[in-house]
Amino acid sequence: MENKILIIEDNEAIADLIEMNLVVTGYRVKKIADGNQVSRLLTEDRMFDLAIVDIMLPGKNGFELLPYLRQRGIPVIFLTAKDDVASKIKGLKEGAEDYIVKPFEVLELLVRIEKVLERTGRLQKYLSAADIKIYLDIRTVMRGKEEIHLKPLEYDLLVLLVRNKNVTFTRERLLKEVWGDVYIGETRTVDVHIGQLRKKLGIPELIQTIPKIGYRLEDGT
Repeated sequence: MENKILIIEDNEAIADLIEMNLVVTGYRVKKIADGNQVSRLLTEDRMFDLAIVDIMLPGKNGFELLPYLRQRGIPVIFLTAKDDVASKIKGLKEGAEDYIVKPFEVLELLVRIEKVLERTGRLQKYLSAADIKIYLDIRTVMRGKEEIHLKPLEYDLLVLLVRNKNVTFTRERLLKEVWGDVYIGETRTVDVHIGQLRKKLGIPELIQTIPKIGYRLEDGT
């Protein structure tokens, strides 16, 4: 039940960076660098949940591709160096789900992708890591046939780590993402919750400690 993402980007380094981060977080990815090749690709494979589209492309540009992708039911996030207000308004008014200006933060892009998938009803119904499944609609965690009972913050922490497999988070970033900006307290609370998660999941090596930085969920499945 992996979501499939189409990257339409002619800058190879940027396309490879996006692909690498999407793959390690559990998405399937297809890259294409020329706007003129999109129609041929979609006659062969139409099953994409989202397209990340540059505007300035060889062949058809991103604005020209937008109605074509929308007609095929593929939501679009523009990822572009065009930072003028007129381009942003044009992209959003014509139906793009989001508009991100380069340079960009990879983690922010991942969050925006997730939000668009959720808003459009395409977000996968469960997440998995090792033999653990997280059923998002009912907030239930299973290992095999056994339910793992987590407290709300433990659950939210696990979901964040599983959605960002193989991505290292600082303790400060985990506090911000899970506890929120209003939290006032020590980063020690992250260590306590990670310890509880490891114990309850029964796979202590799944969540790795990265010395002097934070934590990373490592999963090769």
